[in-house]
Amino acid sequence: MSELSEEMVAELLSLEKRNLIKNPHGAEQFEGWEITENGGSQWRVEELPGDCGKEFPDETVQSYFATSFELCLKKQVLDLRAEGYSEDLLDTVQPKITVQDWYAGRSDCGCIYQLSVSLLNESQETVQDFKPDPVSLEPENSDCSWSQVTHTFEGYGPGVRFVSFEHGGQDSKYWDGWFGVRVTNSSVEVQP
Repeated sequence: MSELSEEMVAELLSLEKRNLIKNPHGAEQFEGWEITENGGSQWRVEELPGDCGKEFPDETVQSYFATSFELCLKKQVLDLRAEGYSEDLLDTVQPKITVQDWYAGRSDCGCIYQLSVSLLNESQETVQDFKPDPVSLEPENSDCSWSQVTHTFEGYGPGVRFVSFEHGGQDSKYWDGWFGVRVTNSSVEVQP
């Protein structure tokens, strides 16, 4: 592998820094997403702020994904080489990979949010992962505003080729419809 100068790496990564998640807030329904669990009344895209919801902090985000009364999960597996990051860069520099997600509950029903992000090797085996404990949101303990979760992977070693990003949840009262957690504006970025 060739060594890259710090200047070259910084320049390359600044050109490539972008959200790798396709369709992060449902503008194209479920395009780009693999539905891995579709329980209850299934996933649905709704316009912000939605019934019993709050405005999103970024007014350019107009929609979100809503979950139902049984588990709803969706994911994207991002191929870093197909996105323009060379194996040399990924193995030698091991640039930071930052993931972000936004979630919110409703003011009339409790819900559960979960997130799982994994760095994968060529065989799509886990090299490193981030799986925070599920978050339980209850209207009496929360104002139902949007919350952000962020994690940065660094020093993960050579061999990372893919990022698996999966999130979702459900409501906690098993009400028919879309009373579960809401998710939007997900992102995965390779940092300089």
